[in-house]
Amino acid sequence: MGHIRLGDLPRTRKWQQVVVLIAEGAQIPQIAKATIIATEKALGLAIQDKGLIETVWLLMKLPLAAQGDDFVQELRSVGLIVPNSPCFMEIVSAFSEAIDRTMTNNGGRTDLGEMAQMAAVETMTLHIGTYTPSLFGTASEDAQNAFSKFSTNKQFSFIARKFFARLTFKCLEYFLSRIIYHHVGKDRRFQTLNQISEFRNALETHSQEASKIVGEFSGGWFSKTNWKKGEISRQDTAKFIHVAMKKIVAELKEGARPDGE
Repeated sequence: MGHIRLGDLPRTRKWQQVVVLIAEGAQIPQIAKATIIATEKALGLAIQDKGLIETVWLLMKLPLAAQGDDFVQELRSVGLIVPNSPCFMEIVSAFSEAIDRTMTNNGGRTDLGEMAQMAAVETMTLHIGTYTPSLFGTASEDAQNAFSKFSTNKQFSFIARKFFARLTFKCLEYFLSRIIYHHVGKDRRFQTLNQISEFRNALETHSQEASKIVGEFSGGWFSKTNWKKGEISRQDTAKFIHVAMKKIVAELKEGARPDGE
């Protein structure tokens, strides 16, 4: 992944608690809570991550660009290099390349920024792309119509939730992957690779549930900020990310009840 990592967590006392919970067979909510507590400082320092901000800013800009009379020009105005009649995947590819260009000579590239970039591409492909006849070779008008659907309060709430759910899952998995394979084998937490796969699926589901609060917040913020200011700046986006991540962290901390459910 990136050149700047999120921290050397396994040496911390809080991280050792995560190790103990995994070894003892704790449930996903408990493990997610302990992981967030152990990684909160690292994630807090990463909120101003340039790649993360650029990713979320562009994710907000694409639905708004699709509302314009000249979709291609609107895309180019926010830094996407696209052909005169781009299909859906050409826009997604240009989106990813635009983020790459902000990291001149890979300067400032981080694991978090790369996870955000991948989460955005996956979110667009899985959820916005479903509104096109095909991901490849579709007419530019079809791609524009697909993106324009997510410019409303309700639909942007949906896409924001899906993005932050994938980002949360990637962050949790990023940290937990350092240790779970040490707990595979006879008389250990994971006796088969299939059990690891089940663990990952449960972790992803938990991330989806924790992201609900971000969806509720995002749509109103998106509409209000764009209406009041006429456009959403990267500085606005950084503030949005700060609040969104705080909400997810708080939600994950609330996710582990004494009964472990």
